[in-house]
Amino acid sequence: MSSYSVTEPSGRQKLFAGTLVVLYALITILPLLWIIGTSFKSPSDAIAYPPKTFFSPTLEGYVNLFTTRTRATEEDVKALGEPTTWYDRIVRKDGFIIAGPSRFMERFWNSIIIGFGSTVLCIVLGTAAAYAFSRFKVPLKDDLLFFILSTRMMPPIAVAIPIFLMFRSLGLNDTHLGMILLYTAVNLSLAVWLLKGFIDEIPIEYEEAALIDGYTRFQAFYKVVLPQAMTGIASTAIFCLIFAWNEYAFAVLLTSGTAQTAPPFIPTIIGVGGQDWPAVAAGATLFLVPVMIFTIVLRKHLLRGITFGAVRK
Repeated sequence: MSSYSVTEPSGRQKLFAGTLVVLYALITILPLLWIIGTSFKSPSDAIAYPPKTFFSPTLEGYVNLFTTRTRATEEDVKALGEPTTWYDRIVRKDGFIIAGPSRFMERFWNSIIIGFGSTVLCIVLGTAAAYAFSRFKVPLKDDLLFFILSTRMMPPIAVAIPIFLMFRSLGLNDTHLGMILLYTAVNLSLAVWLLKGFIDEIPIEYEEAALIDGYTRFQAFYKVVLPQAMTGIASTAIFCLIFAWNEYAFAVLLTSGTAQTAPPFIPTIIGVGGQDWPAVAAGATLFLVPVMIFTIVLRKHLLRGITFGAVRK
């Protein structure tokens, strides 16, 4: 009789699981690859039917994303002389000239300021609140935790109008500060609950030993608890940043110019005769980069954070 292990999967099970993972990865990454490919298509190739899988790559979408163009007559183009840059040549072949830069980079920097600003603030406040709930006897702790969690259950669009009126009264409409505070308030419940779970897993004996050695409560938190909770902080920061980075409804309602982020701006990119799909795809591709870099930098902490406390002795 052959032996059977309940912990070690058989070769057939490994093959089946590996096949499922590969299929899932391919299905998940296919739309992303299509967007990246579209960003290198010409406008005619982007809307071709049937869709073109093989095409001549061009940077026209990226040029259209970063510039504002205007149609010019042949006389105007001749008066300007020969194009001096590669992007001038791309624009002029369609009878356009570059009038100036677009506002994409302004929106992109707004996303960075608001996304990372709200993430940092959320982590600071969430870590302090989670530590208090985990280590101190807070009156009505369970009720407060449920109330904090209940704010996450409500769809953001349900409170969009009250928030709009409140921001207008406080002068926070279309401001970086207003959006940072709003995204912090929305993400704070998630941060408190996630970080409390991580801090609960850190033995309190570590802090007690530090207090006996003469550390203050703050020193024990800063030098003992905080380093141990870094995996949880990194995981929570990624989730908070993803929400703030991708949020669309509040950005459309509460911003229009000064603090407008990239998500509501990218779909408004208009080309000749309609939507400039290569430029939209180029904007979406570049919009992925900061979150991707942030996640890759913290990937080790993320994997450790997800499995933290899963195995107990």
